[in-house]
Amino acid sequence: MSKANPLTLFKDKKILILGDVMIDRYIMGGVNRISPEAPVPVLNLENQEDRLGGASNVALNVQSLGGIPILFSIVGQDETGQRFKELMDQQGLDTHFIFPVRGRKSTIKSRVMAGSQQLLRIDEETTIPIQAKEVEHIFLNIQHFLEGNEVDVILFQDYNKGLLVPDLIEKTIQLANKLGIPTIVDPKADNFWSYKGVTLFKPNFKEIKERVNFPLDTSLELLSKGASYIRDKLKNDLTVITLSADGIFANNHQTCFIEPAKKRIIADVCGAGDTVVSVLALALAAKLELREMVKLANIAGGQVCEIPGVVAVNLESLQKEYL
Repeated sequence: MSKANPLTLFKDKKILILGDVMIDRYIMGGVNRISPEAPVPVLNLENQEDRLGGASNVALNVQSLGGIPILFSIVGQDETGQRFKELMDQQGLDTHFIFPVRGRKSTIKSRVMAGSQQLLRIDEETTIPIQAKEVEHIFLNIQHFLEGNEVDVILFQDYNKGLLVPDLIEKTIQLANKLGIPTIVDPKADNFWSYKGVTLFKPNFKEIKERVNFPLDTSLELLSKGASYIRDKLKNDLTVITLSADGIFANNHQTCFIEPAKKRIIADVCGAGDTVVSVLALALAAKLELREMVKLANIAGGQVCEIPGVVAVNLESLQKEYL
């Protein structure tokens, strides 16, 4: 008997994504000498490529898997913000809810690459938290959108760039719970414990290890203790902790387990978390069982790590390996 394909259930699921967006820029070339001016390599520039990063990479992943992403975010009123919208247009992603903020610098991460070796990363950004008037504007737009549109899941993609402040997080989760919409978050340090009432909480191992008040390793026993600690603070239903090469831990009220990772040749881990949370959001929308959700997310996260740079998961490749 052939295995059923749960990925068919992802089609046309609407995922509202609220999170920090950025451009991932790759400056590529070859190195064959050291500078006479300083002990640094000289890059012979061959190519430059801009890709969507952060929450916009989540939107790309959702789209690639057959879902419909609705992205809410901010950019600066600058050249990078304009370039970001151009990249969104090129990918067929809607920019209607990408709000420009005066005086803010859009985030761009420039990686200088010699072949597959990263020599240097340059970040240009503003990370100060958004102001109350901006919180109100964004939340009112979310509220208005949800009044006229059905959404299957709300996804928070936090990169500590200043968009996801406690007031916006709290208001959005309260609205989602009132409307019966599941929520999922990929948290970061600044507002790690602000997601009270979220449905699915997905930190990585390093993030949660730094925030529990007891020693933590990747054993099932201690990860389960960590999940209980999270639930006591957030009252969430599901906890998923990514463990890098050790796979993914998952816990709900009934069960806990570790889905082991397949051995792969890793080219680049950038963007793997975006892919994992995208699959989990669509699986949550499709009402898949926890083990199925985590198995799919584990495969997808591993696959994007085999490709250099930030890339979205390929639906055909994911289906092939899963089936």
